[in-house]
Amino acid sequence: MNLGFCIYPIEARPSKELIQEFENVVTPHISDNLNRMHAIASGLRPYHKEGRLVGTAVTVKTRPGDNLMVHKAIDLAEPGDVIVVDAGGDLTNAIVGEIMQKLAIKKGIAGFIIDGAIRDTGAIRSETFPVYARGVTHRGPYKDGPGEINVPISVGGLVVHPGDIIVGDEDGLAVVPLGHAEELLKLIKEQQIREEDILQSIQNGTVNRSWVDQTLEQKGCEFGVKKLPMPLNN
Repeated sequence: MNLGFCIYPIEARPSKELIQEFENVVTPHISDNLNRMHAIASGLRPYHKEGRLVGTAVTVKTRPGDNLMVHKAIDLAEPGDVIVVDAGGDLTNAIVGEIMQKLAIKKGIAGFIIDGAIRDTGAIRSETFPVYARGVTHRGPYKDGPGEINVPISVGGLVVHPGDIIVGDEDGLAVVPLGHAEELLKLIKEQQIREEDILQSIQNGTVNRSWVDQTLEQKGCEFGVKKLPMPLNN
């Protein structure tokens, strides 16, 4: 085995029905119900015109500045997959650009997440095809390898496994571990109901804000404390 230069299959994939369940789920609700622990760092920002990202992670680990394995991942990906690339966060060379964007659109790929740089941002911004990246450079990539496809990778400070569910929106990127997706959906639906009730109570003027003072008291905050006089300089 040529370690560090291998292509693996995805061992488990979410069903299309499960992916569809996340179509209308926002990233804050995913984050809240995963204890704020499964968000990709805010340094990876959207560069496309608009639109949400939902799909199955096809992971790529490549050396900084090289996109050979990203090209192969495009060829291997199925419609609805998200190509998630660990390029080490390096911004020296772009990993994807307009040509790869157009290839991915043609194949029905759901989007790109690049922990590295992209280029051709004018073309990328003109499309709703989701592209999240760490930065931009006009310098093109090398195509030499090595790299790996469908291995655990680190993207924006978070480990992403092949087959995880990826959700991206205007607030950022969240990763749903496949083994917890069903449980998470239940928690999210419960939170949606709670928040709808809160928003309605704000609208009709019945919102209960007593929790704020209760929390301050529990944390030891003192109310109505007189300010000490400021010392005079000699």
